[in-house]
Amino acid sequence: MVIAAPVADRLRDDILEGVFPPGERLIELQLTDRYGVGRAAIRAALVELDAEGLVQREANRGATVRRISVAEAVEITEARAALEGLVAGLAAQRATDADNDELRALIAEMREAVDQDDKLRYSKLNRTLHGALRRIARHQVADDLVANLRNRAAHHQFRLALMPGRAVESLAQHSAIVDAVTAGDPRAAEEAMRAHLASVIDVLRQWERFDAHA
Repeated sequence: MVIAAPVADRLRDDILEGVFPPGERLIELQLTDRYGVGRAAIRAALVELDAEGLVQREANRGATVRRISVAEAVEITEARAALEGLVAGLAAQRATDADNDELRALIAEMREAVDQDDKLRYSKLNRTLHGALRRIARHQVADDLVANLRNRAAHHQFRLALMPGRAVESLAQHSAIVDAVTAGDPRAAEEAMRAHLASVIDVLRQWERFDAHA
């Protein structure tokens, strides 16, 4: 028997994959039909995703997918840089041979996605790699906080992934992170992660300046 994933997990995945874009109203009756559950389960899921910052609930107006400004996305990425730098350093200290093989395999898949210009696949592999590093680091608080932050800025991450040439640059940065982790060099791993996220911040700030003058 296949057990369906919790409604909050399924709704979260749909939001992150763009099924429900920023600003879209989340109508309870439609969600009950989509997920095959009652309204109480939908309301509980909306409360959970509101707490995560993915959904915005307003009295008498229902829930919508939260819009994140570019300025807020910059702050989110700055916070991620501090946390994920820690994660990368811990991963370099704690990775097993099997973990290192997994990371190298993910980089190989990311390189293949870049060669095939498959931006959507690359974006998913990017998320998988960052998740693998958090798991390897075995720091539960950092894991929870980073996952929440990444989810909140998912729309901007998706936009970033579609930029021409961005995947090539991103692949080089992720390769540097994995090289440092698999070499067991915590300092280099942290520096490589911070450099990667600094480049993300640079692009976001360019968007912010463009939006301000548009």
